[in-house]
Amino acid sequence: MALTPQNNEAFLREVDDELRRDQLLGFWERYGRLTIVAIVVALAAFAAFLYWQHRRTEAAGVQGEQLQAAFDALGNNQPDQASKLLAPIATSDRKGYRALASMTEADVMLGRKQDKAAAAKFAAIAADTGIAQPFRDLALIRQTVAEYDTLKPQVVIERLRPLAVAGNPYFGSAGELVAIAYIDSGRKDLAGQMFAQIARDATVPESLRQRSVQMAGAMGVDDSASVRVVTPARAPAAQSKEAPAQ
Repeated sequence: MALTPQNNEAFLREVDDELRRDQLLGFWERYGRLTIVAIVVALAAFAAFLYWQHRRTEAAGVQGEQLQAAFDALGNNQPDQASKLLAPIATSDRKGYRALASMTEADVMLGRKQDKAAAAKFAAIAADTGIAQPFRDLALIRQTVAEYDTLKPQVVIERLRPLAVAGNPYFGSAGELVAIAYIDSGRKDLAGQMFAQIARDATVPESLRQRSVQMAGAMGVDDSASVRVVTPARAPAAQSKEAPAQ
């Protein structure tokens, strides 16, 4: 018996549904287990990532508290206690904490007159590419201060020359060391020019600028007009008995 158009369409839909069902069952039989495993692995990886983030946040909080405790110990003149607290933070994978702890460790060594060990610590910080550049630059300056007496003037000049330029955040400190190295190498003219540049830079601390004016003058460069000299406030002078002229 021939099928009517309506019956024919219904038959085709049934065949199509059956085909789709067979295809789905075949796919599940082939890849069902792999799909489940992939989903489980993805969920486990996501859970592990969340846990890792949580642990890092907790660790950062603990390290922050330990760093503050170390600073408090130094404030209470307890360098040994501070060193114990700083040691684990100085190996942290958190760059900021690692840099602060390492710099403080080196400063503690300087306070103990362990200049060689302090210089080595500062050098390690300066060479650590995982630490932000401002920390590394500061460590390089501190390293140079710690070992200045053992360095040739030209080594100091070449090491700090990139930092001893106007606009650099450490221009004042680096420039002063370079100028002193110029003096030690007999080049007072260059020292005077460097001191004059520092004196003219409004971003340099005023105490350093005033010192630079004096040093520039000693080198034969007069730059005193570039610095505003601050004098202590004085009490008003006693009023004159004579009335001012009208």
